[in-house]
Amino acid sequence: MRTGFAAAYGREPEGAWFAPGRVNLMGGPDYTEGFVLPFALGAGVTAAAARRSDRRLALVSRQQREPVLLDLDTLQPGSVRGWAAYPAGVAWALRQAGGQVGGADLAIDADLPAGAGLSSSAALECATALALAELYHLPLARSELAASARRAEHEFAGVPCGIMDQIAALQSRAGQALLLDCRSGTGTPVPLDPAAAGLELLIIDTRARRALADGRYAERRRACEQAARALGVRTLRDVHDATALESLTDPSLRQISAHVLGEHRRVLNAAGLLRHGDPQALGALLTESHRSLRDRFQVSWPQADQAVAAALQAGAVGARMTGGGFGGCVVALAPAERATHVRAAVTDRFARHHWPAPGYLAAVPSAGGHRLR
Repeated sequence: MRTGFAAAYGREPEGAWFAPGRVNLMGGPDYTEGFVLPFALGAGVTAAAARRSDRRLALVSRQQREPVLLDLDTLQPGSVRGWAAYPAGVAWALRQAGGQVGGADLAIDADLPAGAGLSSSAALECATALALAELYHLPLARSELAASARRAEHEFAGVPCGIMDQIAALQSRAGQALLLDCRSGTGTPVPLDPAAAGLELLIIDTRARRALADGRYAERRRACEQAARALGVRTLRDVHDATALESLTDPSLRQISAHVLGEHRRVLNAAGLLRHGDPQALGALLTESHRSLRDRFQVSWPQADQAVAAALQAGAVGARMTGGGFGGCVVALAPAERATHVRAAVTDRFARHHWPAPGYLAAVPSAGGHRLR
């Protein structure tokens, strides 16, 4: 990325910052303010950056053809479209929070597939936030940077996301998952070392791409909010007795709410299993979660369902879709000696359906965002 920055701007960057993608093992959706259990990946987004003397934000990306040049003083929600809305939104959000952010040149690179449900947008936002905060000496805690990055996506880019992705990108630790309370924003590290138990976590990229801005993600959020209003609570986090759902007259709202309540229970159980050094028992919860996401919350897609089925038949102890749904990735937990068989079985299943071959990513719990140089 240093070479890419120099080629674009004719000078060296002042530094480079990295923020990872994430996998959510269990829990959510985060906008219902319940618990989630994400961990950071080794793959993510890098932002090489340097200050400018004017009030402009220049953006280039190895993955995008056209450079973007923006006036910081005219940034407002909806004024920037496409990939550039995310870093531009971060500059806007930091300024809205009182940060004295000036002009900057940024060169972006990523080894994380976009639209795969691994939170590439939050990784882009958080890498940008780390860069701008350090370049302009903003005294912000990681939680404050995460809040600005989330505001960039929610308000500026127009994607009604929760806070999980940004907190996971900035606060994760190597070898651990993060039990995150999405109401308080408090994260508690939980040991996650499948290799020590003879297991391997696999990320299966189904190649079915999704866009959270396409409306279906927002529809699920509106349904959760509608159910909460009907039940007289702030969010579904506040429903503690599943029998309360019987008062919902809309069957689809009952199903959606039942998933949220069940997922809340599953994520707390999963964290307990990991704390007690029993990651293999996590498998049954993963599969139970996927079935609920498919049948109750109805955010799965054919390639995910087939990837889960093939992985289980090949010896995985559990598997579920991950991300916001309607495309992206599956996470599978398998005995290390069966991992190759699981990959082969999923690839074969896709071939028989005449789908593009799936991709596979390393799922090693990694550290959150940091400066590279």
